[in-house]
Amino acid sequence: MLIVQKYGGSSVADTERIMNVARRIFKTANAGNKVVVVLSAQGDTTDDLKARANEITPNPSKRELDMLLATGEQQSVALMAMALHTLGAAAISLNAAQFGLLSTSTHGNARIRKIDTDRINSELDKNNIVLIAGFQGMNRYDDVTTLGRGASDTTAVALAARLHAGKCEIYTDVDGVYTADPRIVPNAKKLNNISYDEMLELASLGAKVLHNRSVELAKKYNVRLIVRSSMSDAEGTIVWEGSKVEKMLVSGIAVDENVSRISIVGVKDEPGIAFRVFSALAKEKISVDMILQSIGRNRTNDISFTVACDDLAAALSVLEKDDTLICDHISNVPKIAKLSVIGAGMATNPGVAATVFEALYDVDVNIHMISTSEIRISVLIDSEDAKRAVRSIHDKFGELNVNLSV
Repeated sequence: MLIVQKYGGSSVADTERIMNVARRIFKTANAGNKVVVVLSAQGDTTDDLKARANEITPNPSKRELDMLLATGEQQSVALMAMALHTLGAAAISLNAAQFGLLSTSTHGNARIRKIDTDRINSELDKNNIVLIAGFQGMNRYDDVTTLGRGASDTTAVALAARLHAGKCEIYTDVDGVYTADPRIVPNAKKLNNISYDEMLELASLGAKVLHNRSVELAKKYNVRLIVRSSMSDAEGTIVWEGSKVEKMLVSGIAVDENVSRISIVGVKDEPGIAFRVFSALAKEKISVDMILQSIGRNRTNDISFTVACDDLAAALSVLEKDDTLICDHISNVPKIAKLSVIGAGMATNPGVAATVFEALYDVDVNIHMISTSEIRISVLIDSEDAKRAVRSIHDKFGELNVNLSV
């Protein structure tokens, strides 16, 4: 079987952990499998490299920043190849240019366009373990790009799809996907399996276990994902559309504290205003999430929406420079929390929203904005309320989940 494995930065943070992962990889290969391994940069390497760039300039060139950040993953694969060699394994490390991952040209958040697998297949035919630098690509100008924070997951899933791998194992410092962050909710339950749609919502809404684009790709190409710990042999969580996916009312609760809220107060109540606002933001590649437009009063509306904290300054700049946007004023909350409750069981069970709101009322948490989908309820709350809100909701749904589990 061809197996794609991915190891996160905490799994290869130091020499001891690199050797631990090397032994795990070697064991997989010795079981008769062909193995392709995608690695992230060690520990806090990416943050350290960003800090070094900021020592030079607070606004580094995005192209040069990608050149710098991509070196973190290249260190990891080279060191892992050396570790495998000491165990007597045949292994080779490859960066994006060497194995052929072509991307779009958006530095810092590029998308995968194509993967050429000829080099990888050639190395596998030589019985080499192939070590791939995650998170990076090459654009049409042969410049290095990066695919976004956490995107080594996406590299791994894309390779698994392209190589028709039997499975894609994502190794991290937790032993699976939980109903909530165990550091916040000590009695959070580890899920044996979860659907692509539920996992995609969790990944997009603050859960740090998987990169959201990796789940999108896994669903599109039906890649069977397994989230496991690199520190133990415990069974992980399977992400797929199998018939045995647990039928839980709520599969998970995620919190994203990298959120800012912008409010445009007193805009004209006329067609085209929302289009002008959000098309201007889209042109600057600023993603918008929760959107709320108030009921008009005195022929004006208020429009509120959320962006990532890193995009706040750019979003405000776009709005302030728009001469066609006439309003009373623009306000913002630089940091706020988005709490999301996710579960496929919501679609067929009434009263979920009421239970969520009751749980928040029980701990005196005020709601600023609400957004829903068929399998998700998201609320915007003050950051300092986030932890107790998660615990309250998790406790409230505990018995219901037990009754609905298969």
